[in-house]
Amino acid sequence: MTLTRLELAQFRSWPRLGLDLDDRPLAIFGPNGAGKTNILEALSMLSPGRGLRNAAPGDQARQGPDAGWRIRAVIGDHRVETGASPGESRKLTIDDKPAPQVALGRLLRLIWVTPAMDRLWTDPPESRRRFLDRLTLSLIPSHAETALAYERAMRERNRLLRDEIRDDRWFRALETRMAQAGAELTANRLAALDRIHAAQASAATSFPAATLALLPGEGHADDPHADSIAARWAATRPRDMAAGRTLTGPHRADLGAHWGPQDMPAAQSSTGEQKALLLSLILANARALAAERPVLLLDEVAAHLDADRRTALYDEITALPAQSFLTGTGRELFSAFGPRARYLSIHRDGAASTATEE
Repeated sequence: MTLTRLELAQFRSWPRLGLDLDDRPLAIFGPNGAGKTNILEALSMLSPGRGLRNAAPGDQARQGPDAGWRIRAVIGDHRVETGASPGESRKLTIDDKPAPQVALGRLLRLIWVTPAMDRLWTDPPESRRRFLDRLTLSLIPSHAETALAYERAMRERNRLLRDEIRDDRWFRALETRMAQAGAELTANRLAALDRIHAAQASAATSFPAATLALLPGEGHADDPHADSIAARWAATRPRDMAAGRTLTGPHRADLGAHWGPQDMPAAQSSTGEQKALLLSLILANARALAAERPVLLLDEVAAHLDADRRTALYDEITALPAQSFLTGTGRELFSAFGPRARYLSIHRDGAASTATEE
């Protein structure tokens, strides 16, 4: 579906903002702190979860946690509104009816890159696991429900472990349910990586393609079989009880990446190559979603890219069947787009952001 309208009210630095959107990439530029990323964050709230900043609802209100905020959007034929009142969790309505956040994944497929993700290949495994799950969610919307089911079951098992409950039947029932969700979680991740590999192989691109792998980490996290997962948890209960938590399973997974004829690990590549590898995955993710017309949120995307790679990136973005939103500190960073893009200049007037289309 296509996103045709975005409205913000009291979100971050924006008292009000209304944008009519079309198929052209939207290049958003202005000085640091002007409020550019806040627009991308608002767009990211049109997906399940806490958005690209992973922020609590109270931290997103312009006037602080004692105030509220609202985002409205038109996606295809649907009217979406999400927001939070003071002291409350985020609420969502679709066509004026309350809906769970997971429903957003079926309306809009969102993919994003932030400057913090430039460290993806050197950060702890948790960062790559979140990245992999966001990628998987974009391809398989039901992944959000599976992840929630797994996390709920794991919290219950961890509580039993901490309380040193030794009822075998109780554990068996819980571990069976948890293993079913865990096997589906792993199968989704593996299927997503297969689709990314296929999208990379079928594309002519200026960015290096990576060979990706689901790594077991410290906990057999690449096992997609529910029976063996449940059996492993049954065998490791004494160790898990001593630790007070579940030490093995899909929640310990990691994402590995190698590239080039030397099969270079991503973590050992230069800063520029690491950024290029990340963008290669984002572009492959968008190609894999071509039929669903994804939305790309690219925050400060020009960082660590030379002029040739910026031009190549903008050419590939323009060729994608996707809506794209990019931020940067100056309009000159987007000059290679020429008339193919729209340009939005952002300024900060005290505590409030303002926007002017150029």
